[in-house]
Amino acid sequence: MALCALLVLPLAGAPAVAADGPDVKLSRTQAGTGGSITVTGEGWRARTLLMILICGQSVPSRGVAGGTDSCANADGRAVTTDAEGRFSRKLPVAEPPVPCPCVVHVATVTGAKAEADAIFQVAGHAVEPLPADTAGGRLSVLTDTRLEGSGGLLTWFGSAPARTIVLTVGNVGTSAVEDPVFQVGTSHGVFAPEWQEQRWRGTVQPGGKARIELPVELPGGAHGDYTVSLKYGGKVLAEQPWDVGRPWGVTLFWILVCLVVPAALFRAGMAVVDRIRPRRAGGVRHRGLRLPELALHLPGVKPSRAAHRAAPSSPALPWFAPDADPGTAGRLSAPHDDSPTSPTSPTTPTTPTTKGPP
Repeated sequence: MALCALLVLPLAGAPAVAADGPDVKLSRTQAGTGGSITVTGEGWRARTLLMILICGQSVPSRGVAGGTDSCANADGRAVTTDAEGRFSRKLPVAEPPVPCPCVVHVATVTGAKAEADAIFQVAGHAVEPLPADTAGGRLSVLTDTRLEGSGGLLTWFGSAPARTIVLTVGNVGTSAVEDPVFQVGTSHGVFAPEWQEQRWRGTVQPGGKARIELPVELPGGAHGDYTVSLKYGGKVLAEQPWDVGRPWGVTLFWILVCLVVPAALFRAGMAVVDRIRPRRAGGVRHRGLRLPELALHLPGVKPSRAAHRAAPSSPALPWFAPDADPGTAGRLSAPHDDSPTSPTSPTTPTTPTTKGPP
């Protein structure tokens, strides 16, 4: 019988250890910023990744209120349990973003959710009373979620798109919910949502309902398929798709830049070329045919009298003197003897010459 009792006792004690759950212990319960403490734990799953944080506005009996937004996330540490579910890790002391009371919060990163807290005091950090416990109040979505609002001219040119998420919630709990803090997240494609806390001012009585309106804004120039999520108390209440149009005004602006800038450079270059081009004789630059001259040369166009008057006179050819311009003489042949001979004309009598003295 004694041997049986010895065999039964270890088996009976094993469930008691498992029932206690994970445990966390601290080397010190108070320390100032810049110091460090050693955090040890046992009763965790073997080979499990854990995250260790210092969180404010929390006590072990209520857990961490508002999620890890009340924790010093930048100074957290990760640790992996051994084969027996134990760990030991040094943690730097940092002030959380909210006042104390504070705890050292340890939670699993992957796998089944498990967490544990240990009371800790950050020396020199502010201490305020905990907010009222609203665990008895639970909000539930009563109507479909929708996004209200539209883009304007500035959005068409790349300004930040903005909408308002609207839904009706009801309190299905046993106590009133005062000034609930929601988390609004926006995600693009396969990326995780980026959460932002937004407080709704008002009270929802047990069995009552309220219309919730919270603003949502995306970064400037955002476009494509987005998803807006609303979370309360660690639970996602609603999700709403948002198809954001492309800011075509930005594209139009760059197209105009690509057209106007080359044209301006071309005109500037032509002005420089025209200024440095050498002048013709007489100090006048050659600028081509003018309108009256062009009308004289176009076939089928009858120039006006003003065009005839404006047409310049034909200059003298270089091999003719101004007095002997062939255009005024009406001849195109070479010069020749002007004394014509005709067979019908009478012969002029000539005086015979005598040789020698008469």
